[in-house]
Amino acid sequence: MSKAPNNNWWRGGVIYQIYPRSFADSNSDGVGDLPGITAKLDYVASLGVDAIWLSPFFKSPMKDFGYDVSDYCDVDPLFGTLDDFRTLVQTAHAKGLKVVIDQVLSHTSDQHPWFVESRASKTNPKADWYVWADAKDDGNPPNNWLSVFGGSSWQWDTRRKQYYLHNFLASQPDLNFHNPEVVDAILGTVKFWLELGVDGYRLDTAPFYFHDKELRNNPGRGGAKEGDNTVSDVNPYGWQWHVYDKERPENLEFFKKLRALVDQYPNTTMVGEIGTDDSIATMAAYTSDGDKLHMAYSFDLLGKDSSAPYLHGLMQKFAEKSQGGWPSWALANHDVERVGSRWGGPERNLQKLRLAAAFQMCLRGSPCLYQGDELGLPEADIAFEDLQDPPGIAMWPEYKGRDGCRTPMPWVSQAADLGFGDGKTKAWLPYTEAYRPLAVDVQDKDAGSHLNFYRQLLQWRRTQSALIHGEQTLLPVHSQVMAFVREHAGQRVLCAFNFSDQAATLQLTAGQQPAQVLALPGLSGGQVEGQGLVFEPFGGLIVQLA
Repeated sequence: MSKAPNNNWWRGGVIYQIYPRSFADSNSDGVGDLPGITAKLDYVASLGVDAIWLSPFFKSPMKDFGYDVSDYCDVDPLFGTLDDFRTLVQTAHAKGLKVVIDQVLSHTSDQHPWFVESRASKTNPKADWYVWADAKDDGNPPNNWLSVFGGSSWQWDTRRKQYYLHNFLASQPDLNFHNPEVVDAILGTVKFWLELGVDGYRLDTAPFYFHDKELRNNPGRGGAKEGDNTVSDVNPYGWQWHVYDKERPENLEFFKKLRALVDQYPNTTMVGEIGTDDSIATMAAYTSDGDKLHMAYSFDLLGKDSSAPYLHGLMQKFAEKSQGGWPSWALANHDVERVGSRWGGPERNLQKLRLAAAFQMCLRGSPCLYQGDELGLPEADIAFEDLQDPPGIAMWPEYKGRDGCRTPMPWVSQAADLGFGDGKTKAWLPYTEAYRPLAVDVQDKDAGSHLNFYRQLLQWRRTQSALIHGEQTLLPVHSQVMAFVREHAGQRVLCAFNFSDQAATLQLTAGQQPAQVLALPGLSGGQVEGQGLVFEPFGGLIVQLA
């Protein structure tokens, strides 16, 4: 089958992540669902985004809330039916929204029929579909690999009398991508949803598909690693260099096969989640040359560091290594503390959050928002007895898990359940009282709200072709100000952001003559003075250059 045309809507398009469990509950069972999402698509379209990304809604025992799939080709009854999904896709397309779905290809649930068969014996047809290994002579696991969620990544199975690999929960066994039958089966599940009309995939744990066939030990990195943004600094997972349990060179060949399949469907895309020891370099490698992933994002903007030198270093590294690759920059998702608290601080500094939003929308790449970012939601405070997230429960209180960013979306301020469902049913996670004044109905009516700032920002961005299509040139590193120039079709736009709580000045060169300040409602605190820019704390400025 020949390669289908691609209008590259994704290249610079804005993606809005929806976590289905927590978006909208249509049937009053306390869990969000596909019909609930469909009912809210007018709201999503009003933001000015180009696509929605749906976290998993496939059949699952929900040990990791859908990231443990037991049937790749069906909807879990908790979320609805395949017909509900078809209706969602049709409705989204009618409103000009693309639909990207999460694909968890590296591992399945231990209740998936493939694994049930695989663990039954060492000789059955699917015996080699998962990663099995004998114990060492002393009974220990075959090597030192660790699970992202804590402890060894090997689980003993009494039936086969072997260990199986799980990079996450023990109930999430890893598939053996060295087996061609597994690759073919996985590609078949990808094709299933393409045939139903999806516009692309977000690929969960993209570096984990292949493992080292020799099962060599990972080298140590000398104890605790500061700033582990995947789980927390209390997890020894960060004490290894993960050179053998993930990011193997065979990944690149699999991405080429995946790309060849996706390219058979018009106007489709793939964005990979990258969590590796050198994520920026991996992003570049996985998106280079136009024959692998269309784009990728890392966890490098999902930590607490928002200083100008740090941001400059990330962008410089990607520029040096990109080989023409395309990034997707996310400031938040369902796995990390909400950016409203992480960057906004305990007082939820709205000026800094608006500065961060403008920065994200001006970068070369495809921005990805997480539901509630547009409301400026802070991290929810969850009591231990209300926790649902397995690693949060296991590592409490040093690490409180991911539930704080997953509580129900606040739609109606005065409703008992914030408009999430019918107001009578207890939700899977508690409602966050602090969200009442930030609810959609409150912010919708306030022209100066954070929600309406986002709408204005995305609408304004659509009028600036340089910010969507342009190349990006960084200005020299500055202790306070992150600045770069975007250029396209003769338009040169200087984007400068003071990421400090002190006033700042940025001197420009002779070739950077400001011609016009581009007005962006809600972004303030900067002005042109002679051949320089002057900023208030957390001030920003976007300037058309002569």
